[in-house]
Amino acid sequence: MQVNSKTVEFDKDGFMTDPSLWDEKVASAIAADEGIDNLSETHWRIVNFIREYWKEHDLAPPVRLICKELGVGVRDLYKLFTSGPARGACRVAGLPKPDGCV
Repeated sequence: MQVNSKTVEFDKDGFMTDPSLWDEKVASAIAADEGIDNLSETHWRIVNFIREYWKEHDLAPPVRLICKELGVGVRDLYKLFTSGPARGACRVAGLPKPDGCV
């Protein structure tokens, strides 16, 4: 994927191979690929929480933790990221494929 002057590569499952290339423009391009035309404030809160958690713990946060910390219901999370938090939200956040993600 070309985003501005960056070439962003993905593994066979669609996750970034080099998360250090992530920025908001890359996130928006991945979101568009996920069928999300416009990232809302809630999308960004979730994406930024996932990235910060990943940077600190080297793994994606559990869905329950996302919901608890951000006050977002599980159903709302799936409405925002229709391919699911493990796939959609983590892809938009630029993470490598999370453990247990199908």
